[in-house]
Amino acid sequence: MDTDSHIKSAATALASLGHESRLAVFRLLVRSGPEGLTVSDLLDHLDLPPSTLAHHLRALVAAGLVVQERQGREIYNRPDFGVMTATLTFLTSECCAGVCLTPAAA
Repeated sequence: MDTDSHIKSAATALASLGHESRLAVFRLLVRSGPEGLTVSDLLDHLDLPPSTLAHHLRALVAAGLVVQERQGREIYNRPDFGVMTATLTFLTSECCAGVCLTPAAA
């Protein structure tokens, strides 16, 4: 993946997490581990109406942070740890690498 693709993917993931409710949903899914949670489980843990939860889940799925899988009548929601790790790695990969400012830019 080229740098532009990494930037776009990271920006999409971070924008998705930039809403308080979506961040709460994602954090709960991360805590649940790779087995994830059903929509019913999420509703039991979060103070969100079903339609609002569905809206936020769609945004997280579109950003690639959550994967949904139907098993019978239940929809399981799982965090995509690969995407989460890639986003965090993108943010930290150049930590403390230094920045040289030219006198004109300073």
